[in-house]
Amino acid sequence: METGTSIDNTGYEGIKNGSWFIQFRNGCNPWMARYVYGLIFLLANLLAWALRDYGRGALTEMRKFKNCKEGGDCLGTEGVLRVSFGCFLFYFIMFLSTVGTSKTHSSRDKWHSGWWFAKLFMLLGLTIFPFLLPSSIIQFYGEIAHFGAGVFLLIQLISIISFITWLNECFQAQKDAERCHVHVMLLATTAYTVCILGVILMYIWYVPEPSCLLNIFFITWTLFLIQLMTSISLHPKINAGFLTPALMGLYVVFICWCAIRSEPVGETCNRKAEGSSRTDWLTIISFVVALLAMVIATFSTGVDSQCFQFRKDENHEEDAIPYGYGFFHFVFATGAMYFAMLLVGWNIHHSMKKWTIDVGWTSTWVRIVNEWLAVGIYSKLTIKTLYYLFLIQFVMFE
Repeated sequence: METGTSIDNTGYEGIKNGSWFIQFRNGCNPWMARYVYGLIFLLANLLAWALRDYGRGALTEMRKFKNCKEGGDCLGTEGVLRVSFGCFLFYFIMFLSTVGTSKTHSSRDKWHSGWWFAKLFMLLGLTIFPFLLPSSIIQFYGEIAHFGAGVFLLIQLISIISFITWLNECFQAQKDAERCHVHVMLLATTAYTVCILGVILMYIWYVPEPSCLLNIFFITWTLFLIQLMTSISLHPKINAGFLTPALMGLYVVFICWCAIRSEPVGETCNRKAEGSSRTDWLTIISFVVALLAMVIATFSTGVDSQCFQFRKDENHEEDAIPYGYGFFHFVFATGAMYFAMLLVGWNIHHSMKKWTIDVGWTSTWVRIVNEWLAVGIYSKLTIKTLYYLFLIQFVMFE
């Protein structure tokens, strides 16, 4: 069995500050390990997609799939769920075995960063295991995956808001405020301009007729939410500036655009989807980009465990782990459920066309609710800051 190369604290510091190539050249270490786990996650996504679009002929030969209630078409959906289940089990076992790790060179640190042959056999076994289970268990996992995917979206949302807030605080630091003021205003102006252009384009593309009331509501409400976040951020007692609501505006416009694009192809208000219903090179590129974006988002969210710490540790020890191993694997475990929901359109009882991802009315409403939740969390955090400021002023007055 491979236990990983022993590296002292000096070696760890050199690897941490070194290039991507140095991190891989020095063998088993947590910086190299996160890329390997990301690659495993990408391969699981590709396997699930291949089984959905091209694996039905092979799956029909398996006796366990003959009881599929929806007929031959749902075999692709079951294939996605089975791969997702195996991927979830792998990362959840890793989560249970690494949660609470705080020091490098410990046994759990070595397990996270090494033992790749053992983990390879475990991954193969957990990938095959779901294909031996009856359809009823897989359908039950599919129902649970709705909740797990929602947890992943919530974690990703908090991570994005935390990053935007951190970026704004860096620009507003005393030593950088005057020097970066012009850059902040330029960035905020650009973000607001892109938001307005995005809203206009959505009106042009997705509201071809006055009867498209649902799309009109989605787009108009998004515009209102941008104005709401801006008003809250510019409150005299908060004074968070333009940058944070501008970047949040970009995020909610993007989510609204993804939500409307997820509407079924047959809808008259989604002519862009009708134009892309045939499988061409643009459709394939869009699918590949969406798949890679989802993997990258999972990877970046998994590494960002600091935004979920209620108490920041200012005295960072030399032998402390570079990121939360347990949180990292938990994000990937919920991400396994999330990619299953994207590939089946959040509906485990119907099939999807080839080279499509996250299409259907369920997908649309999941995106819309995610947009509203993002604005709600941002507004709550901002108003909470205002409340604390009022409380501090009241105590000082007393």
